Amino acid sequence: MKTIRVAIAIYAICLLPIGVSAQAPDSDASLIHNPVYQKNCEKCHGKAATGRHFAGPSLASEKVTAASSDELRDIISNGKGHMPKFAGKLMPEEIDRLVAQIKALGKK
Repeated sequence: MKTIRVAIAIYAICLLPIGVSAQAPDSDASLIHNPVYQKNCEKCHGKAATGRHFAGPSLASEKVTAASSDELRDIISNGKGHMPKFAGKLMPEEIDRLVAQIKALGKK
């Protein structure tokens, strides 16, 4: 009986990394499912972050994903063109997460 419990415990430990990795969401799915994105960015950049005609550009475009993290952080914080600034509206951690998720779009 004790041997069976040990075997089950070892088996469960071996499967744990598989279960954890299976739960990791897609990078782009993280952006479009991020509540901060949905509330503040989606109306201009679209539900799938692919941009909207006469509104915000695609966040998955080569130009956007090639921008440095500092450039993206600056644009989100201080605005650019018709884009409003979000400094003071979003926490620095929220902006950092958006930047990381946008950068991840270019790695696909």
